[in-house]
Amino acid sequence: MVIPASSTEYVHVPVTAPAGRDLSGAPVKIAVVAHGDNPAEGEWHTAEWVDGKARLLVGPDGGAVTLTRGNYRVWITVDPPGVENLVRLAGSLTIS
Repeated sequence: MVIPASSTEYVHVPVTAPAGRDLSGAPVKIAVVAHGDNPAEGEWHTAEWVDGKARLLVGPDGGAVTLTRGNYRVWITVDPPGVENLVRLAGSLTIS
């Protein structure tokens, strides 16, 4: 996905739940990072569920995070009931 640096819009992350799990009510967070490591605690932002996808508003006009030009990695974490805490690299994002 490519987004201009001046745009404020949602980044949508499709989520496939493990067999037999409903994640729609589970807390979800998204991190958008420019480095190659796993996100640090302070890089996670609370996201929301919409039609089975997680989404996070990014951009300079009220987004959870304002991104400068560059390439980013998009991560998602979902904390369903039980012992699991799912963390996945969801894809890449280019800010132009």
